[in-house]
Amino acid sequence: MLVFMDHGSGLITERLNRAGRLAGRVADLLLPPTCPACGVPTGGPDGVCAACFRRLSFIEAPFCARLGRPLRYDLGAGALSAEAIADPPPFTRQRAAVLYNETAGRIVHGFKYRDRPELGAFMARAMARSGKALLDEADLVVPVPMHRLRLFLRRYNQSALLAKTLAHGSERTYAPLVLKRTRRTRRQVGLDQKARAANVKRAFSVSMKDRPVLAGRRVLLVDDVVTSGATVREATKALLRAGALAVDVLAFALVVPGEEGALYA
Repeated sequence: MLVFMDHGSGLITERLNRAGRLAGRVADLLLPPTCPACGVPTGGPDGVCAACFRRLSFIEAPFCARLGRPLRYDLGAGALSAEAIADPPPFTRQRAAVLYNETAGRIVHGFKYRDRPELGAFMARAMARSGKALLDEADLVVPVPMHRLRLFLRRYNQSALLAKTLAHGSERTYAPLVLKRTRRTRRQVGLDQKARAANVKRAFSVSMKDRPVLAGRRVLLVDDVVTSGATVREATKALLRAGALAVDVLAFALVVPGEEGALYA
């Protein structure tokens, strides 16, 4: 085994970095980055084209103070939707960057299933904007975990990539291992709300050794898409049982019943 001195190691690292940047530029020339939503060439690998960007429905005020769903009328600070009043969630606040529609769905699908992890940078930027207040108050940033078998098959946890980017960008503590998915569940796609809730029931836990990390801390729980909310509700319950002071939820896309694409999330 060869051991290099600091100067030589730094020189070799710089040469490798240069070679990597050159290889990246060559790859961009041969295979130019494309928009994940429509496939047209884009100026960089981590974004969408201008036309698809305009098709994204960014969530702006007024929205429900708990669920983050858009409200038809501005009812003042702290206004709640009928859904939040009828079935209060265990988390304190939920926010998302965009409503789930066809364009948002294609971005998420490319990120999760078409080996486009670089899209996480674009998604995280949008999430940081919509969830700034949540990030400012968070002590820990925790991703919704995947079961180890599914993680092995997919090779990366998309929620963890988003959470890591958000944590580093806001100088918050990234805690990817405190929450674990202890039971393998079916994919939620195609399940109704009742079946989704049953599917993830008690699917998350925090080990005794990790509980001191959570004790008295505000947690920001990160996922890519919130559909029925069953997954983030169960994950929130596990974090609160383990001693977290409060849990907020931040996602890239939020499914609202009746909106375009809601049936396919």
